[in-house]
Amino acid sequence: MSNKSKREYLEAIRDRYRHATKRGKQRILDEVCQVCGYNRKYAIRLLNASPPSVHTPSQHRAGRVPQYTHPDILRFLKRLWKAGNLPCGKRLNAMIPLWLPFDESIAREARERLQTISAATIDRLLAPVRRLHTKCGLATTKPGSLLKKHIPIKTNQWDEHIPGFLEADTVAHCGSSMAGMFAFTLNAVDIATNWSEQRALWGKGERSTLEALTSIEAALPFRVRGFDCDNGSEFINWTILAHYTKRKRPVAYTRSREYHKNDNAHVEEKNWTHVRQYLGYERFNDPTIVPLLNDLYTNEWRLLMNFFLPSVKLTSKQRVKSRIIKTYDPPKTPLHRVLQSPHVAPQRKRELKSLFHQLNPFLLQQCVDKKIRLILTRVSHSRS
Repeated sequence: MSNKSKREYLEAIRDRYRHATKRGKQRILDEVCQVCGYNRKYAIRLLNASPPSVHTPSQHRAGRVPQYTHPDILRFLKRLWKAGNLPCGKRLNAMIPLWLPFDESIAREARERLQTISAATIDRLLAPVRRLHTKCGLATTKPGSLLKKHIPIKTNQWDEHIPGFLEADTVAHCGSSMAGMFAFTLNAVDIATNWSEQRALWGKGERSTLEALTSIEAALPFRVRGFDCDNGSEFINWTILAHYTKRKRPVAYTRSREYHKNDNAHVEEKNWTHVRQYLGYERFNDPTIVPLLNDLYTNEWRLLMNFFLPSVKLTSKQRVKSRIIKTYDPPKTPLHRVLQSPHVAPQRKRELKSLFHQLNPFLLQQCVDKKIRLILTRVSHSRS
């Protein structure tokens, strides 16, 4: 018999026990001890106890009074989460002080709460609206020429505290087929600061790749000290080799191992977060799309990504038995990391700060969305 059944049984016979004679009480006690397995003295205490009072639930739930119920809080978090391309709670928490001053519609109470909200609370509030995303696509890296033997494989990591060491890769906008000509995005990321630059290419020719790399190098707030790429033919050629090694201040030019994508983990991650999540997997087979992409990449896109979208960096990795414990630094924007670096010229830092104070992230995000819609509309028209 369950405890609940025993309690119901005792409540049913308690009144009869109290009004019974001495001999009747003895019979009832014998029955209770046999049915419930209680000790006789314990059964007497239970039957003589007063009936339990009816519990009325409290009108207020237990615990601290909710602090984040203001409708402006969830509205702003949803808007910021979508504008930042669905970041996690920790990154979103770091975005709040950068984006909050530009939303004047938020009430004062909600603004004060948003300044003290935690990443865990953000994840809890946004849990109902989150959606899952899966990564899929085509691998487009083809082996380069025999020139590979002239380019060393990177066997150890560069100094990740000094800006200027780049990882580069190309993202194919080929849809479901590699046949014919289509557009590519050349993606480059600095390991120390996570500063990223993108340029669009029509095909993967040597000259167009060189022009894109030259444009990226001119836009960086620091000089290039090292360049690492995969084994694709767009990078493994004499033109790119001479560009980096035959200059007054040569650049350390290295490549990853074949079929080891994790050697370029920094840029592989940005291929997803900075290209695929915004442009998708459509086929860009119209050459007029390339100028539109470059207009986006060289203006609002790079400012939004590098000035207002924080990211985390792995600081340590330790293996404990079968587990790998990773430690990350607090989320920071690439601009913040550049301003903290002692290896960036003070004049360049002042220029970046001045530019930062002239920008509105919500307007940048709206311009990015508008240009992306225009590009995707052009793509859909080229298919029909």
